[in-house]
Amino acid sequence: MKFTVLALLTGATALTSTAALAQDWRDEVPVFRIGLLGGENEADRLRDHACQEAYLEERLGVDVELYPASDYAGVMQGLLAGQLEFAGLGSAGYAGIYLQDPEAVRPLYTTMQVDGSLGYYSVMYTRADSGIETLEQMEGRSLAWADPNSTSGYLVPLAELRGMGIEPESFFSETGFGGGHEQAVIAVLNGQYDGGVTWTSGVGDINQGYSRGNLRSMVDRDLLDMSEINIIWQSNLITNGPRVIRADLPQELQDLVMGAMMQLQTIDRACFDAINDGEAMGYWPITSEFYEPIINMRRQATGTR
Repeated sequence: MKFTVLALLTGATALTSTAALAQDWRDEVPVFRIGLLGGENEADRLRDHACQEAYLEERLGVDVELYPASDYAGVMQGLLAGQLEFAGLGSAGYAGIYLQDPEAVRPLYTTMQVDGSLGYYSVMYTRADSGIETLEQMEGRSLAWADPNSTSGYLVPLAELRGMGIEPESFFSETGFGGGHEQAVIAVLNGQYDGGVTWTSGVGDINQGYSRGNLRSMVDRDLLDMSEINIIWQSNLITNGPRVIRADLPQELQDLVMGAMMQLQTIDRACFDAINDGEAMGYWPITSEFYEPIINMRRQATGTR
């Protein structure tokens, strides 16, 4: 009898301790703030991610709020300043945070493409009626980068063009930043630039903008018909960007977020596709080592040690 009472008391204490711990982290993090990268219409970003907001609120038991930024730097600085808890980043954006503070955020997972790969491509595009059908024909023409912190929209094409012996500042008549991937495509369609660079999975039906990426997102929202553009150059495979969480957050919260998001594709497939700019196979756990090549590329490009 004494053993039974002791066991019951011990079990009750354990339950109380577990409940207390759970309450502790919710007191510490009463709101879970998700940063959304710039690059497309803010209303569209909020609409596409509203399902994720509701999904995580139910599973975390705290309020979840979405914070769309006007550019990539806004999300990066929000994470570094402790004003955001979670965000999806491009590889270059993560590398930029890592080079400022390698302990600031923890990569949780990345996206696996429909073909099972963990990467995507940067592509250069022109208007279909421009007569520009090759990279060589872009000499003396203007180019729109997407964002200075974009992997596919700046860092990788800049590095690969230089590796081919093309110095963008002298090869193109003018370069500028479109303010994001979507805005850069629109600028090219409107004749403000002759060409631009953006990201795509590179797999799937080209007429639909491939399986996922900025082109697919714009096609799905009737902002682009693929017959309007030529794709004239494609990069080597780039590592898919991570979803990251602030590393100083309680471990229980980090584990809950990881567990919930790894189940999203089976629990709510439509939401999974909406927040991933198209179709993908699922999520794949990763660590910072996965991004070492991009970290080194950004280190060299910026002269950071």
